Amino acid sequence: MIRCIAIDDEPLALKQIRSYIEKTPFFELVAVCDSALQALELMQNKPVDLLFVDINMPDISGMDFVKSLNNPPKIIFTTALSEYAIEGFRVSAIDYLLKPISYSSFLEAANKAKEWFDNQEKRAMQIDGNDEFLFIKSEYKIIRINISDIKYIEGMREYVRIHMVSQSPVMSLTSMTKLEKFLPEKSFMRVHRSFIVNLNKITTIERNRIVFDSNVYIPVSDQYKAKFQDFLDKNFL
Repeated sequence: MIRCIAIDDEPLALKQIRSYIEKTPFFELVAVCDSALQALELMQNKPVDLLFVDINMPDISGMDFVKSLNNPPKIIFTTALSEYAIEGFRVSAIDYLLKPISYSSFLEAANKAKEWFDNQEKRAMQIDGNDEFLFIKSEYKIIRINISDIKYIEGMREYVRIHMVSQSPVMSLTSMTKLEKFLPEKSFMRVHRSFIVNLNKITTIERNRIVFDSNVYIPVSDQYKAKFQDFLDKNFL
């Protein structure tokens, strides 16, 4: 799902974009905002993949707002004036929708966005011929993660959170199944629907739970218990 925010100071236009986002199956509406400043505040606490931004707004225009962002999401501009189209593409907007916007025009732009995100997902996670590192997309950036630094991975609906030894957790829009395929099987095991653990980082097991940092307890579910027990038996003194 592509997480979207719609920004427009015109209530009717905002209502229309909202309805279009909600009826598009691969979009998830995070919020609707009547100003860029309201959107900026929301974006500090919620991950967003795509912004629908009206260009002509009071206080700060949609164009200036996008230019002010250090790591902007992907952008689709909406406006009643065609004169901004060239400038919109200069800031790498996916598309430019001229009001009044029909759903067919909206869907065409939406499909462009989906194609872009699909291509990014294919490229974002890859192991460069070894078991040492991978690249993963997080917050509009592609980040290198050393595989040996991973402690465990937590599934959160369509996102995963990668917990590491030497840095803060990294969130990425992907699935546990896709990530599991990229990890070396000899070192990583799925022990629960929502958890993959680095077997090399396990130090304590307590009542069918793996303990990390004395305060993180990862359950071993019945579905994966036999495989995990086999790992323990092979390494038990």
